[in-house]
Amino acid sequence: MYRKLRPEMTLSVFLKIMLLAQLEPVLDQILYYTGMKYTTATFAIAMCNILPALTFFMAWIFRLEQVNIRKLHSQVKIIGTLVTVGGAMVMTLVNGPPIPLPWTNVSTVHHPQAPSTVSQDHHIKGAVMITAGCLCWASFYILQAVTLKKYPAQLSLTTLICMMGALQGTVMTFVIEKDKPGIWSLEWDTKLFATLYSGIIRSGASYYVSGLIMKVKGPFFVTAFNPLGMVICVIISSVTLAEQIEMGRVIGAAVIVIGLYLIIWGKSKDSSLTDSRTSDIEIVDQETILEKDPEGNSKPDIVDGVIKEDRDVEASV
Repeated sequence: MYRKLRPEMTLSVFLKIMLLAQLEPVLDQILYYTGMKYTTATFAIAMCNILPALTFFMAWIFRLEQVNIRKLHSQVKIIGTLVTVGGAMVMTLVNGPPIPLPWTNVSTVHHPQAPSTVSQDHHIKGAVMITAGCLCWASFYILQAVTLKKYPAQLSLTTLICMMGALQGTVMTFVIEKDKPGIWSLEWDTKLFATLYSGIIRSGASYYVSGLIMKVKGPFFVTAFNPLGMVICVIISSVTLAEQIEMGRVIGAAVIVIGLYLIIWGKSKDSSLTDSRTSDIEIVDQETILEKDPEGNSKPDIVDGVIKEDRDVEASV
């Protein structure tokens, strides 16, 4: 059944799949992790929060997102995007006093931060790499939305992207890490489970679910929830690892939720406007079909049936 629904593979679709595999599984992750090496993990997470804004403006440019500055719902979407990004920045960069929770041990002892050993040149280089990685990530979502219009089989598309990404990543690893044969060794440790999680959940399941949502809501709606992962991560780490939650994270999480609500409200207005336009078009089409042609060359089937019945009755009489 699925094979019958799967569209034909063309050269254009295949090239798009190859580019998708190069953008997200390969370039994005290489640039992001290398940039994190040159900067800090906090800085890398903060920079990744620009993904919704990048995707929004790219979707606007390629007309994948309905934006009309004069309309209230479009203004709300723009404001919601900025609020979400701002909340993520607050959550990442602002600490504040710790919140006492039953399952965490709040200590009032001040722990001085270790001096940063990252040089200014490396910091700039890392920031450029992380920004380029986010740009590749946003481009991946835009290209995925375009590809789904020509090849709407999400499961097949996800499988092909992961396969091509694994192939391209292997080739690039041989080229970049040619003097480190030890990186190919596998052991039953956290490194193996992190790799499996990244491939199965972070790539495979994520691409498939985002493709399903993207066909209905567009690429911007998918990336708008990216900062919400920080909120979930803070909650899980607090419960399972007994990590402290600072007031800055709570404030940032609240701002993120407000921004997401504004985005969802704006998108719902887009959907209602689209549905109303579709219903208007259907009404116009029905009126056109029922309208009689001035020259009498075209009649609806119902009218023809009534005329035929009248003629049969007259003939019988």
